[in-house]
Amino acid sequence: MRKLDNFDRNHLLAPLLEAGCERLHSGLELVPMTFGDVLYEAGGKLVHVYFPTTTVVSLFCVMEDGASDEVAFVGSEGIVGVPLFLGAETSPHRVVVRRTGHAFRLQGQLLLEEFKRSGAMQNLLLRYTQALITQISQCIACNRHHSVHQQFCRWLLSSVDRSPSNELWLTHESIAGMLGVRRETITKEVGELQTAGLIQIGRGRIVVVDRPRLEARACECYRGTNREFGRLLAGTNAFYGTHGRAPGRYLPVPGAATRAHIAAVPA
Repeated sequence: MRKLDNFDRNHLLAPLLEAGCERLHSGLELVPMTFGDVLYEAGGKLVHVYFPTTTVVSLFCVMEDGASDEVAFVGSEGIVGVPLFLGAETSPHRVVVRRTGHAFRLQGQLLLEEFKRSGAMQNLLLRYTQALITQISQCIACNRHHSVHQQFCRWLLSSVDRSPSNELWLTHESIAGMLGVRRETITKEVGELQTAGLIQIGRGRIVVVDRPRLEARACECYRGTNREFGRLLAGTNAFYGTHGRAPGRYLPVPGAATRAHIAAVPA
């Protein structure tokens, strides 16, 4: 673990510090996040909150028989641990790391103290919470009303938006588990998008190379969630989007990072 002052890597944390929440600064630690790490179990006590920088974290609703579905995910646009400042001490979701990377970790008690003290912090975190609720409700509606192809395109775009590059490091099996479909279904969808020239694939790796055409195939839920994040977080750096990547075709990111990430993804 080490300290890092580059807080603008999380687009919610930066405006919180700018709004006068300096006490958070001393309590923040940059910690590594590894694919598959469980941050909270459903019903588990919330000791820390996390501000992802290069990692992406999934929230799962867990059934009594052990089955689970992804209902939301959080990247560099947000915070993991929202129930804590809403008055809960435990997590309603199983929270799992699904992209190896880093996040700033903070003691939950310190966040609560600052939340109670700072009106600016309350305003920003509650607006973010409303945007997260929109993402969850939009995901539920999407699963009911839209095709798997539309859902998968939405999921790919939303995942890339929250990541530091246009690459995703996930197996077909893990994606299928998040979307609640069979692995063979994801393999079919991936093959169709690659044939159409919208993505490139490798072992445990998907690269979005034609964003505009992928957006055209996604359902309205992707655009609806984006609008809500933009509306609620307008005027801050906590804006949900492509993180500076211009619309158009992308090239894969080569080099050692590729090998390091792929080693962290199960076959």
